[in-house]
Amino acid sequence: MDPFAVVPQRLAEFLRPHLDDMAAEVAREVQLQVPEYARPADDAYVRTIRAGVRQALNLFVDRIADTGRDGKHVVHTYQQIGRGEAGEGRGLEVLQAALRLGGRAAWRRMMKAAEELELDSSEVAALADAGFTHMHEIMQAATEGHTEAQLRSTGELQRRRMRLLDLLFADPPASAEAVAELARAANWPLPQRVAVIAVGGTEQHQGDELLLPTAVLADMTARPARLVIPDPDVPGSSRGHALASALRGRPAAVGPTVPLSQTADSLRLAARALSLMRRGVLPGEGVLRCADHLTTLILYADEPLVRALSHRVLAPLAGIPAPQRDRLAETLLAWLQCESSVNSTALRLHLHPQTVRYRMRQLEKLFGDTLQDSETRFELELALRANSASAAEPTRPSLTDEQKQGSTLLRQGRRVGDS
Repeated sequence: MDPFAVVPQRLAEFLRPHLDDMAAEVAREVQLQVPEYARPADDAYVRTIRAGVRQALNLFVDRIADTGRDGKHVVHTYQQIGRGEAGEGRGLEVLQAALRLGGRAAWRRMMKAAEELELDSSEVAALADAGFTHMHEIMQAATEGHTEAQLRSTGELQRRRMRLLDLLFADPPASAEAVAELARAANWPLPQRVAVIAVGGTEQHQGDELLLPTAVLADMTARPARLVIPDPDVPGSSRGHALASALRGRPAAVGPTVPLSQTADSLRLAARALSLMRRGVLPGEGVLRCADHLTTLILYADEPLVRALSHRVLAPLAGIPAPQRDRLAETLLAWLQCESSVNSTALRLHLHPQTVRYRMRQLEKLFGDTLQDSETRFELELALRANSASAAEPTRPSLTDEQKQGSTLLRQGRRVGDS
């Protein structure tokens, strides 16, 4: 049971008018007992500490009055205080000692209030449980903030994050336990899913620092540079806008969103897409999403295999002069995509239907009855799509004796390779 739900709400009403006095008393106790905090009362840092104590007490009272509240606000405040302590050069043990002393001072005031309100033993026990819970959250938040600041100042945090990246991209994948342990050490909240961005143009932008969200893991020294984005599809997240701004001017490809254990797969597809962007196969400007170009990525997953397929199924076109061959290939691809509709093909290519019919008669002479075979149609579309996507690649070999034989077989209504 939630201990805050058991503590009588009248305690909150009793304590609220006295919170300023309590905060001042707790701050004085810490200053008296811990030499590192012995500063003048009007010192800006002392005022900050007192404000933190006041907020912690106020939220504690709010949680008694309204059990739907949680400790998120005080966690943020004490993470900031922990960072500030590290920045002041004080060790974690000094901070923890101050928090323990402050907690004891606050507890004494709570017990006086419990006596005045004549709380019974079960209510006092619930109050103690609530107080320990609240204090544990404060201690943990301050420790996290202090540790993070120390790691950042020494560069250790970045080194841990680089080791975490190596673990995420390991092949075979590292164990979930190993990833979770290193993620905790690197102060990286473990996400359910991630996407990897492969970034190009790093040579032209050497020395330019990317202003990335703190949750993003980055290795700008890798080739290609890579970013791991945690939970990129969470609704309402502004991370995408921040990344788009940070990457402005650099070509980049966003891999598919995958479970954490498949981070390397997202990187592999993002790197492939970035390579195709450089070659002009995919749009080369801005940030490209792999999810919008999966067909092209599949076609280029094994280029020698696709070339072999093109070499075989497009053999009938090999002996046609280049300009005519291009027109016929374009028409055949559109016709296949339009499910053999001449009128739809004409609309797609902005041609007269009679022109399409003329070209299709030429293609039927070259390919014969195989244009009606479903498997051949599928292979033709794959090959034609690949050739169309890569105008810069050599996709039209000269007609060899083997292709001439294949062309003859296709015209006879037989698929190449059946004999």
